[in-house]
Amino acid sequence: MLVIQDSARKHAAFVPDGVSGRVCNGLEQPRKQQRSDLNGPVDNNNILETKKVASFPSFVAVPGPCEPEDLIDGIIFAANYLGSTQLLSERNPSKNIRMMQAQEAVSRVKRMQKAAKIKKKANSEGDAQTLTEVDLFISTQRIKVLNADTQETMMDHALRTISYIADIGNIVVLMARRRMPRSASQDCIETTPGAQEGKKQYKMICHVFESEDAQLIAQSIGQAFSVAYQEFLRANGINPEDLSQKEYSDIINTQEMYNDDLIHFSNSENCKELQLEKHKGEILGVVVVESGWGSILPTVILANMMNGGPAARSGKLSIGDQIMSINGTSLVGLPLATCQGIIKGLKNQTQVKLNIVSCPPVTTVLIKRPDLKYQLGFSVQNGIICSLMRGGIAERGGVRVGHRIIEINGQSVVATAHEKIVQALSNSVGEIHMKTMPAAMFRLLTGQETPLYI
Repeated sequence: MLVIQDSARKHAAFVPDGVSGRVCNGLEQPRKQQRSDLNGPVDNNNILETKKVASFPSFVAVPGPCEPEDLIDGIIFAANYLGSTQLLSERNPSKNIRMMQAQEAVSRVKRMQKAAKIKKKANSEGDAQTLTEVDLFISTQRIKVLNADTQETMMDHALRTISYIADIGNIVVLMARRRMPRSASQDCIETTPGAQEGKKQYKMICHVFESEDAQLIAQSIGQAFSVAYQEFLRANGINPEDLSQKEYSDIINTQEMYNDDLIHFSNSENCKELQLEKHKGEILGVVVVESGWGSILPTVILANMMNGGPAARSGKLSIGDQIMSINGTSLVGLPLATCQGIIKGLKNQTQVKLNIVSCPPVTTVLIKRPDLKYQLGFSVQNGIICSLMRGGIAERGGVRVGHRIIEINGQSVVATAHEKIVQALSNSVGEIHMKTMPAAMFRLLTGQETPLYI
């Protein structure tokens, strides 16, 4: 995935699923140690993962504490490994939330350290808890943690799996996405036991290190993303300097919003006020899903109705309708779990007033891409749109995060392999027509999930 954002900086360094970064100049050079056995050739899986965005973002040269060739070979920092912990996270949290997660990881690891010291003291009559000295290997391909004495590999993460880096004083927190099993949902997220109903989360492993070079380590990792992207572009015959930010901005500014929500929602013919009758104690009998990040007016979409339930009996609702308010309470912009809670609260009522906007279940997308060198600005995983660059041509074309791609340029891709979807998008220029629908709705309509009516 190739969505450019800030990568490494003091106290908080966000690294998305691709190449990015802005770091500081004039810092002390890290000590370098070339290890060809740790670096090796670029593997095909790394290139395939990078191409998921199916285009090339504009490139901005990133200065940093390291020489680019050193990061290609790999550099090593000394650090103490304090421990690791696992967090559950939303797919695209804000930078502030990421930083809170980093601080939570540090707190957890320190609590575990303290408990271990107390236990060791009780069992060993005061022997001090020793820290694990490690070598932190950073390159444009991967990050490895080696035992400083034995050089045994303790951890090994491909660079593309690193989602966030934070330096807090002399502490470095490295967050990496965990690989989800095939049995998990297709967009690699799961429902957490005990979490709010309908709140999807996924696992993040957080490694905590202590080093005098904490800030330098974070900045070097951020720079590694930038250098890796430069090398990727050159390997594809593209000069990074050719992809200027201004040129891309000029293209964006010439494009109008397609399938504009505001225009559709402001048309009185599409807006309806309905009143449904139901028995006291009876559920409304609906399943709602998120409209998807990227919607100008985010709300919930009617994805399924229970046979014989009040919603279905009324004959006034259709799959795809967006629910704007219930009994005067606006649902626009509210989290899915909150909207579900409001609907559940209707159980003891006999009349329900709904404001809806009639929408087809399938969203039509039109992306205007003048040349292959311009980024599409979104990423795909197993047919599901999992990230979107704000202000890009994809957002203007109506692409929404969390939607399943149904069709590309008139060809169904419902049963198409991920690689072929990526290839179709990679090679498309001019007008790219797509049809999408919320992934959760797609799974319900295709029988992959059993509806839980509320």
